Amino acid sequence: MLSLLAEFESSFGPLRLFGYLTLRAAFAGMTALLLGLYLGPWIVARLHRLRAQQSLRSQAEVGALADLHAEKAQTPTMGGLIICLALVISVILWAAPNAYVFTALFVYLGLSLLGFADDYLKVAQRNSRGLPGRYKLIGQALITIGSLAILLSMPETSQKMRELWVPFYKNVVCSELPIYLLLPFLFLILSGSSNAINLTDGVDGLAIGCTVTVALAYLIMAYAAGNRIISEYLYISYLPGTGELAVVCAALLGASLAFLWFNAHPAEVFMGDTGSLALGGLIGVIAFMIHQPITLIIVGGIFVIEASSVILQVGSFKLRQKRIFRMSPIHHHFELKGWHENKVVIRFWILSLIFAMMGLATLKLR
Repeated sequence: MLSLLAEFESSFGPLRLFGYLTLRAAFAGMTALLLGLYLGPWIVARLHRLRAQQSLRSQAEVGALADLHAEKAQTPTMGGLIICLALVISVILWAAPNAYVFTALFVYLGLSLLGFADDYLKVAQRNSRGLPGRYKLIGQALITIGSLAILLSMPETSQKMRELWVPFYKNVVCSELPIYLLLPFLFLILSGSSNAINLTDGVDGLAIGCTVTVALAYLIMAYAAGNRIISEYLYISYLPGTGELAVVCAALLGASLAFLWFNAHPAEVFMGDTGSLALGGLIGVIAFMIHQPITLIIVGGIFVIEASSVILQVGSFKLRQKRIFRMSPIHHHFELKGWHENKVVIRFWILSLIFAMMGLATLKLR
């Protein structure tokens, strides 16, 4: 919205600064950070008053882990509202509206509502089950259809969104994916990234800290994709308008840092599905729109490892009646091995930063 002020630079010269993408991205991140820090205490206090604590799994369900996490029983959930308000307000203020921004907000808000419904049921019913998995998948499918409909209906995005680019290749691999492949491909990205972050959100600060490094990596990628000179130099897809997604990523970065302030051990609030489902979906759709969806496997390496540990654990138990890990997702395995929660989180943060740098390196290795 504030980008429109650049049109009045003839009346007041300094207003041209609002047309600069780098300035708006910096201010978007700063705005989201300050909003999150300002709104956080009020939201946490309200959640406490509403007794919005999520019921933790019993010792019969998770064994020794229940004892390790016993002190978290009074910590409220739905803290993703802090991220949501800070991010959305910041994006509305600083991003120039276009199809990419609309799609990003549509996916983020849609998954925020889906996650909120899940958290509400957990709080209201005082159990850890929440919304049945099939309803989550139906919701994610509908959001996928809606987001793809937006992108294919806009003249500036309809053709570009059908292209498939992969890391380490200089040219487009497929210039026009048919809709029957494009739709399941986008659904796989959205649901996969959404559920992966949801699985990672198991100890204080882990998921949101890893989100910070992923947001930073995609901020750089979105800026590069929207800049003709940089994209041609790197041999990546040039997508006019995707530079505004750098503003969205900056707002995500600022909002995530603000939430980390309250979610650091010992956490004052959990993000819940309100936060984790929406964050994963937002990152996934941004990766799709800037033609870097497969790179997300590298950049979001921690999320991939967490989700893979669950798949391997379930598969092994069903096929062999044996477990690979003491417990999945894998961060719980290390907790049960005796690692303190902070050690798990910081080591995973380090790995997440390494994965983000490896993902950025793919931009040049072509």
